[in-house]
Amino acid sequence: MAYSVNTSNRISGLASGIDTESMVKELMTAERMPLNKMQQDKTWMTWQRDAYREMNKLFFDLDSKILDMKLQKTYNSKSTTSTQSNAVTATATASSSNGTYDINVTQLASKAVNFSQTAISADSENKVDLNGALKDQNFANGDITDGDHSFEFSTFDKNGNETVHTVNFTGDNTLNEVFDMISTESDGKVRAFYDDEMDKVIIERTETGNFNQSDTYLGAEIGFNGQTNSAFLTETLQIKNGEQVEQDDGTFEWEKVETGGTNAKFTYNDGYDVETFNNSYTLDGVTFQFKDTTDGNATISVNNDVDASVEKIVDFVDQYNKLIEEVNGKLREERFRDYKPLTDEQKDEMSENEIELWEEKAKSGLLRSDNILSSGMFDMRQNWYGQVDNSSEFSHLAEIGIETSSNYLDSGKLIVNEDELRQALREDPESVYKLFSNDEEGASRGIVNRLEDSLEATIGRIEERAGKSTHTLEQYTLGKRLRNLDSRIDSFEDRLVQIEDRYWRQFTQMEKAIQQMNQQSNYLMQQFSGGMY
Repeated sequence: MAYSVNTSNRISGLASGIDTESMVKELMTAERMPLNKMQQDKTWMTWQRDAYREMNKLFFDLDSKILDMKLQKTYNSKSTTSTQSNAVTATATASSSNGTYDINVTQLASKAVNFSQTAISADSENKVDLNGALKDQNFANGDITDGDHSFEFSTFDKNGNETVHTVNFTGDNTLNEVFDMISTESDGKVRAFYDDEMDKVIIERTETGNFNQSDTYLGAEIGFNGQTNSAFLTETLQIKNGEQVEQDDGTFEWEKVETGGTNAKFTYNDGYDVETFNNSYTLDGVTFQFKDTTDGNATISVNNDVDASVEKIVDFVDQYNKLIEEVNGKLREERFRDYKPLTDEQKDEMSENEIELWEEKAKSGLLRSDNILSSGMFDMRQNWYGQVDNSSEFSHLAEIGIETSSNYLDSGKLIVNEDELRQALREDPESVYKLFSNDEEGASRGIVNRLEDSLEATIGRIEERAGKSTHTLEQYTLGKRLRNLDSRIDSFEDRLVQIEDRYWRQFTQMEKAIQQMNQQSNYLMQQFSGGMY
């Protein structure tokens, strides 16, 4: 039972000989029939709510694919090929012009890098501990004392403007913490790390390119020297900005130690020279990616990728057809009204297999002929069939090879003639795009835009009736009905407790009366028996 009753002060049928408990149970079985009906209604409504939500997931899945169907690149995809794909590749947007592009890459962009000239530890058998306090480390040159310390380095932006970065640390900081400070102070433009094998520190720019095109710091991208507050770099970490190199005339000049920090250089179509900070560059919607220098010209070809466009359109149609099949299956599903949801008492008397078979019948037809789903299906079919007046070559799906199945059992499924679709995309991808996607109101509105309107309207109506998993019962129609039913069930269960108590009181009184009568009868018999002697 779903309710509790008071079992004290009950007298069974000892006096009357009646099986009181069985009789009360049978009486309560009849009294519980309205409760069973309400519980079955609650189960049915819960099943129906969940069935609505399953259908809504299908609508959501199709709706999530609509964004791609509204993009021009879906109908005008581009493919690219390169005669030197090991050196240069390319990607093209829908707006890119078909044709060939000759690219001669003479130099790649690189990151600037510098490192310790010698090992930084005083003892090769006892190297510095990256996570130990700096004051406790034995550096080969320039040990760190307790107290406050700092060092500076400079970086340059794309306009050649210098920014000085100051790192403040103490002897209690670790080398790893100093590395983090370098990254933080430079906004991630510079990073440093330790090579345990070589016992050296590497410091480098995180971006490719030659930003410092002046003579400052000998043109280094990570700028510091003996004239700046950089002893921690130059002495402790043994990272030098420059070194003196003997010239042909016997004199010595300072030259930059740092390597890398170069721009990419290429020539387009044998006449247009370009220098860029990165190993990529975009021309006419085509983005070229440089992997290596080329052997003369690399020819990049850009063409319409019709196969990719057909695949996306067919995939979308397949998703729509799947939705049609699932929803119409629910609308036509037979309802077996004789198979009510099972009560707990009924389940106790059945095997798991029997319960499964029964509930399969009981759950059938939950959404049969549902008006929300029927209306949604009708609207979507109209979206596909409708004419689009968009001043382009195509105004109807049939003109690009997409038609409705002639089999009435398919309930409006779409059939795609890929050859006709491929031809339309090859000859006029812009018109195909306008047929599908045109975010205007009225007769010129694109098919997928209309479909999106119908989907979102149907989704909204289902949520109004069945809600979402995050909704409370008060936020949707079936939820309010379930809440009301719960209230009625609670009240009826309270009433059943009172009724069962009343039955027991009545039987108890009857037993007491019979017991009293039996006592009186025994007394009289004893009196009569005594008078005979």
